[in-house]
Amino acid sequence: MNAGATQGRFDELLQQAQASPLVGWDLSFGGRVTTTPPPWNFERIVEAHARRSPDMLDLGTGGGEWLGRLAFRPPRTVATEGWAPNVTVARERLAPLGVEVVEVEGADDNASQRDGAEQAHLPRLPHLPHLPFADASFHLVVDRHESFVPSEVHRILAPGGRFVTQQVASDFNADCYALLGLPMPAQPRWQRDTAVAQLERAGFAVEDGAEGTELIAFADIGAFAWYLQQVPYVCPEFGIDACRPALERLHRRIEGGEPLAMRQKLFWLSALRPA
Repeated sequence: MNAGATQGRFDELLQQAQASPLVGWDLSFGGRVTTTPPPWNFERIVEAHARRSPDMLDLGTGGGEWLGRLAFRPPRTVATEGWAPNVTVARERLAPLGVEVVEVEGADDNASQRDGAEQAHLPRLPHLPHLPFADASFHLVVDRHESFVPSEVHRILAPGGRFVTQQVASDFNADCYALLGLPMPAQPRWQRDTAVAQLERAGFAVEDGAEGTELIAFADIGAFAWYLQQVPYVCPEFGIDACRPALERLHRRIEGGEPLAMRQKLFWLSALRPA
């Protein structure tokens, strides 16, 4: 492909990225963003616990995509969502499956929650919102990539209930910054050990979990730009105009046959509220 055609293709892809909205929480961009999962299957982990539970709460369901494709959900399954546009999408998807979607105030990132503030005996702070459920309302609470307040999860779980979560680690975006040639900013630490500490302080017994990496691959520079626009917390400094030289460099790399991908560090935990 000659230089003129390459430049035209580049401009076309970026224009498409700017014009394509995100609906719900499907980040595949029509199959142009693909993910190789970590060395565990979170859906199967959740399903195994769901089959033994009379009820389940899914925190931060997004557009309900993940919850809707679970092979099994308990007879009483409820979901929460904190972003208003997603609430409508989730309700449309999950209502036919018998799942109630409750709009809530989202919690601040766990990494920024003040040390000890998640303990149940401390007063609730404005950035640690109350979940609109009675004490001991659920036997299983699951959370896929959503911030949570450990004391609130503990409160709404029945004694002997379980919390299962998959989280994105605090250095998940290091590859993105490297690809764009940007300096990596300092950020609060959020790793498996810090999550375990928060949960244990709230009264949980952490029983299982692991750390790993998933690989997010982009078919073209438009898919990469679109993804970063839709998930701004990956790189708040990103902007198509501001990062245009880096995007052009990555576009030439893709056109030359080199894949474009970034690693995302994850961990999962299973914690029990003692009976």
